[in-house]
Amino acid sequence: MKRFRQYRLNKKTRDFYAEVKISVSDFIYPYFVVKGEKVKDAIISMDGVFRFSIDELLKDIAEIVFLGINKILLFGVISDEEKDEKGYEGISSNSIICQAVREIKKQFPQIIVFTDICLCGYTSHGHCGLIRNHDVDNDTTLPLLAEMAYQHAIAGADFVAPSSMMDGEVAYIRQRFKEEKLSTKILGYSAKYASSFYTPFRDAVFSSPSFGTRKTYQIDFRTIDQGLNEIAADIEEGADWIMVKPAMPYLDIVQRASVCFPNYPLVTYQVSGEYAMLKQGARVNFFDGKQIFFESLIAIKRAGAKYIVSYYAKEFANEQ
Repeated sequence: MKRFRQYRLNKKTRDFYAEVKISVSDFIYPYFVVKGEKVKDAIISMDGVFRFSIDELLKDIAEIVFLGINKILLFGVISDEEKDEKGYEGISSNSIICQAVREIKKQFPQIIVFTDICLCGYTSHGHCGLIRNHDVDNDTTLPLLAEMAYQHAIAGADFVAPSSMMDGEVAYIRQRFKEEKLSTKILGYSAKYASSFYTPFRDAVFSSPSFGTRKTYQIDFRTIDQGLNEIAADIEEGADWIMVKPAMPYLDIVQRASVCFPNYPLVTYQVSGEYAMLKQGARVNFFDGKQIFFESLIAIKRAGAKYIVSYYAKEFANEQ
């Protein structure tokens, strides 16, 4: 009979044999940015998450810097009145994200800033690209994504993160950066699945599609190899880092990606629905919130993620 309980006798022993650890430096903390001043608007479906105006955002960033978090991901949120069919507000040199990046870099140059590159939060129809014949037109969307990435880059973003799932978006952005002699890096939302776990996020940025779904361009979750093929294509097109999104329901893809692409930092996104589900479960005492988040984050790291985008990052850092 083999004896395994000797490895679990007490906390000190269990900690000694623990093979997977997670630290504050593993996190990328997402922020939602809005226009105005003194705005800290609670997002009802995401407990503890807010939409910040830039002045309030800077205050919160000061807090996470103190806690040791040094990577953030920015999403712009605008009113319906400012949206149009082509999402021009998102590609402006004075967009809310460009303004935020400039201010962040002025006050916190040590922060690594990632910016989301997608039209869905800026278009009146709520889709991730331009519409033709009642569906997203892939190729006419690419120049707009490249322009958005360029504007974020010259504002000071360290990474741009194209998330529209348009074929060729990384290549288009990489070519634009080469032409402009920019060294800004690209984090590809390489394996982004058509998931129901995104719903609270869409509430946060007011980006629910006005018709149809995003299933024609996000990956069908019933497939096995498409995610890996999408990652390989992003790498070929010039991505510096890669992502699997969502995280927990796709740990098999995370693990396979970490093995297939060991030379590329792998990011996973513990998305809004995952976060909200665990928060709600803890609120009604189905489980201990601190422990359930710790277990979920360890599972993501154990599967092979190097970095984790998580709305829980600040709470995790506070608990250390």
